[in-house]
Amino acid sequence: MTLSRLHCVSLIGLEALLVEVEVDVVKSDKMILVIVGLPDTAVRESKDRVLTAVKNGGFQLGLFYSTVNLAPGDIKKEGVLYDLPIALGLIRSSGFLKDEKASFNDYLIVGELALSGALRPLTGALAIAQLAKDLGKKGVLLPKCNAEEAALVQGIPIYGLDHIKDAVQFFQNPSSITPVTNSSFACRQADFNPSVDFSDIKGQAHVKRALEIAVSGGHNIVLSGPPGCGKTLMAKALTGIMPPLTLDEAVEITRIHSVAGILPEGISLCTQRPFRSPHHTISYAGLIGGGAHPRPGEVSLAHLGILFLDELAEFARTVLEVLRQPLEDGKVTISRAHGNYTFPTQFLCIAAMNPCPCGYLGHPDKPCKDSQLQIDRYRGKISGPLWDRLDIHIDVAPLRYSEMVQQKSGDSSAVIRQRVIKAREKQNRRFGKTKTNGLMSAADIKTHCAIDANGWKILQMAIDHMGLSARACDRILRVARTIADLESSNSIEEAHLLEALNLRDCTKSR
Repeated sequence: MTLSRLHCVSLIGLEALLVEVEVDVVKSDKMILVIVGLPDTAVRESKDRVLTAVKNGGFQLGLFYSTVNLAPGDIKKEGVLYDLPIALGLIRSSGFLKDEKASFNDYLIVGELALSGALRPLTGALAIAQLAKDLGKKGVLLPKCNAEEAALVQGIPIYGLDHIKDAVQFFQNPSSITPVTNSSFACRQADFNPSVDFSDIKGQAHVKRALEIAVSGGHNIVLSGPPGCGKTLMAKALTGIMPPLTLDEAVEITRIHSVAGILPEGISLCTQRPFRSPHHTISYAGLIGGGAHPRPGEVSLAHLGILFLDELAEFARTVLEVLRQPLEDGKVTISRAHGNYTFPTQFLCIAAMNPCPCGYLGHPDKPCKDSQLQIDRYRGKISGPLWDRLDIHIDVAPLRYSEMVQQKSGDSSAVIRQRVIKAREKQNRRFGKTKTNGLMSAADIKTHCAIDANGWKILQMAIDHMGLSARACDRILRVARTIADLESSNSIEEAHLLEALNLRDCTKSR
């Protein structure tokens, strides 16, 4: 009977932390297995599951007293990742693995065991593989269903296992299992077809133009209009004009969704930008993330994609206020007694709302039935600072019969997407691949958003007329820069600035 040491991981936020699993076994007249090292309930309950899985895997351990230590001992260990390393430690310390050809310490070993000894799927495979690569490990042993996902990390061999017997066989003969490789990323994007095409949307040419500008520069946008005018439909159509993902972006999205446990079964890589549409009854923790050990919220699950907030004014004011930091900084930090957790939140926010509680304020045919007090209370849920962070404000008018039956369609999503891609390429050359016009700093605005004396006069008149804040002025200049990019103009011209101001004029909706 010997002491065995293996390396596993603990998932902390979006990161993986190395955990050493020490297994000591001595002969006894009773079967006793004790797990220490700050384990949670799931880890403590694993002992019966592990012992049964080892027995059903064909290893009769006999009677023993075993202590399993999960180090470091001051970090709480959660989940079921430790089943496989604990089982392998017991098998080795009981003498079933002798003079193995592969050292346990050269590999990260993770996996949940079924009672039969089979391995079940896990979460966070990408983060685990990245840690193994950073530590210089020779490979990762994990369930086969997660191997293709982990193989997205280049430069680290990934070994997929179906059963505990496969793990034992690997350490007896490492060449018996071939490392898993991932298939081509480019092939997976070719078959994308949006559920709603822009050519299917009748009328609303000014709203389509605003949405094209919003996507081209990564600008947050709010649509205000009566029920049935197409706000939700147009928001869903945005997925068809978003630029394609790069491999690095796809891996980053996959990593977040994997840790959150929402990666669809059989999908090892997210090849399309996320579209998240939380219900207005969501809590602030559900929106930005939370829990004793925080997990990503909706703003992080929408990272590099779209966050659609339908019925914006129906969200609780306390929920909407937590959007300030994610919208401004592109990340959110959650503090707990045992540490801080930072999640990325670079998403395109599109919000939709009615102009009043009944929805018909300003409607040409249906009168509004709400009092001014009801309207003020309804709109008051959206604070000035939050409203200021929404770059584009658009009033969506109800469709007339002539618009609904017209045969002529506007540009398709494919055509608009090509214009968006060209505008993004200009921004990539200007800032690099991780930045858009919507994320420009004050220094970037000074460098890339210069306007002439006449432009400053126009902006000054707009400030006096619309009561714009300094932040709102910066955002108008950012939008004007995007319009100039769509027009292939190196400088912001008067027409670009006027259109940006028109997209910001929310006097009707406010």
